[in-house]
Amino acid sequence: MYKILIVEDDNTIAERLASHLKKWNYKTVCVRDFKNVMEEFKKTDPQLVILDIGLPFYNGFYWCQEIRKLSNVPIIFLSSMNDNMNIVMAMNMGGDEFIEKPFDLNVVTAKVQAVLRRAYALQGTANIIEHGEMLLNLGDASLTIAGQKIELTKNEFKICQMFFESAGKFVTRDAIMTRLWESDEFIDDNTLTVNVARLRKKLEEAGMHDVIRTKKGIGYMLV
Repeated sequence: MYKILIVEDDNTIAERLASHLKKWNYKTVCVRDFKNVMEEFKKTDPQLVILDIGLPFYNGFYWCQEIRKLSNVPIIFLSSMNDNMNIVMAMNMGGDEFIEKPFDLNVVTAKVQAVLRRAYALQGTANIIEHGEMLLNLGDASLTIAGQKIELTKNEFKICQMFFESAGKFVTRDAIMTRLWESDEFIDDNTLTVNVARLRKKLEEAGMHDVIRTKKGIGYMLV
């Protein structure tokens, strides 16, 4: 499930957008504290930002610049300030798309989908694998659970990727060790057990209990 951060001063417009996008299975978060947009951005860790230009305290151009210091997440500007100068400035500041107000919700949805496809398509395959509340980003090797980013080691990420790609099916220990052997780090049976245990602990600390099932003599399954 892609997470979208909506930075819009008009509560009616923000809630209308949020409600509509939820129907398309997007998780939406609306910023309320316009002095601390970056704090909400870091907390949410969205895959897309919808950003108005005319905001209290600092305008959308400022927040776009601040976001770009940390992230290449796609940004869609949404504004009634739709003269050519503002559109060009929005793109030059790092925006990926510009939607004029008033807008049609179906047009917004289409542009959101197009921007996400461009940003997260990798050789025709989604760059993010979703399983329940967990999002595995293959682009930056990160795992996000309910908005919380989980730090993974290189081997933990490779194991996690195999689990996500085979969710609901058992992955054999031999298959995992073969994948891990692609690195120059020595992997034996005990090392694999330790890596899986550490991964399981990190998931549990993030609130995901009993999502990795072990079957003796076979392997593991993400449930």
